[in-house]
Amino acid sequence: MMKKKLVCGAMAAVMMCSAAPAYISADTYVYAEYDWAGSECEPAHDTSRDVQKYGVGNPFKYGERNTPADASTEEIRAINHKMTVQEVKYALYKEIDEHWDLISKRIGQTDREKVYALFLGLGTRESTLGGNGDGADLETAYLDGFGVNSAHAYGTMQTAVTAFADCDPTFMKEDNVPEMFQYTFNESNFYDAIISNHMGIRKILHFVQLCIDEEKMTGYQVIRNSLKAFNTGWWYMAEDAGAYRTYADEICAMAQFYYNEGHLYDNVFTWTESPAAAPYRTDDRWSWWGDGEPSMEPVEVTSEPESESETSTPSETSSGLAPTLKGDANLDKQVNIADAVLVMQVSTNPDKYAQGKSDLSIKPQGEVNADVDGKKGLSNLVKEL
Repeated sequence: MMKKKLVCGAMAAVMMCSAAPAYISADTYVYAEYDWAGSECEPAHDTSRDVQKYGVGNPFKYGERNTPADASTEEIRAINHKMTVQEVKYALYKEIDEHWDLISKRIGQTDREKVYALFLGLGTRESTLGGNGDGADLETAYLDGFGVNSAHAYGTMQTAVTAFADCDPTFMKEDNVPEMFQYTFNESNFYDAIISNHMGIRKILHFVQLCIDEEKMTGYQVIRNSLKAFNTGWWYMAEDAGAYRTYADEICAMAQFYYNEGHLYDNVFTWTESPAAAPYRTDDRWSWWGDGEPSMEPVEVTSEPESESETSTPSETSSGLAPTLKGDANLDKQVNIADAVLVMQVSTNPDKYAQGKSDLSIKPQGEVNADVDGKKGLSNLVKEL
């Protein structure tokens, strides 16, 4: 880890760097030369876990949403606003882990922590990982109205409205990632931090498919150009290196800062063009990514196990899915009354809550988890709870 001289602590400050000012909250530590800021702390997950195999395990207990579906936009944004940098990081990891097999195959990367780092680089480029005091609550290009501008974006990754189903029909459709649920465009979904991450990752994979199948790209150029497309909408290979320098290549450099300097799991963050990533702004920076080959081969989509102990030969159901946690109908890694409520909603209002009916529907894995007695139907979960 690079050693820094502590310049000031517990201060309200405005840091000026070569790209843009970063506004630092009162409890943030600012380091010499303005390389990076935030506080070092212990990881939130159990460090005895095999992260490469099982991921970090969702220590903050994020569900499929970060906020209640019936909350107002103001309430949703207030919850997102309070997220720490560490919470913002783990919210990204939750979605990466949930879709790991798919992401790993599509972008040709088997090192899970490198994928974590890459998305930290993307989140840094788009929102400084909430280090400016906004948590995951950052919105851009909204002055024309809700969803009017195709660049209207929100959240850690600044996921644009175009990622969502049922947005303006004149926008390019992103219906080529069937392995990941595409949420409907409405305020409840658009402003939810977890859904925003989900849709941002899905958007990256949308461009991955175009880079591989249409442009016949291989190797690191697939993710490099998918990142460029995430920012510009253009996934074609650029002849000018300048098309990559301030976005895709800068994300790669910042990713290496987090990965190599030991800041994947704490409250430390940096920002675009800061000196922190200077050692990694090399002509061959993408050699760090390795030589894995992205692929559009079919991926069997199943939920990742919560821990090694949960991989002990559970029986599969007719859907092909095995229970990951008996009773966890809403997939929040817990079993409580909320699961029973969802099951009852499926029974009493199937047009809204049955599989595939709406954004609030029970997921296939949730239905498998809710079948606690192995008999047809889900009502026994209510009795169990």
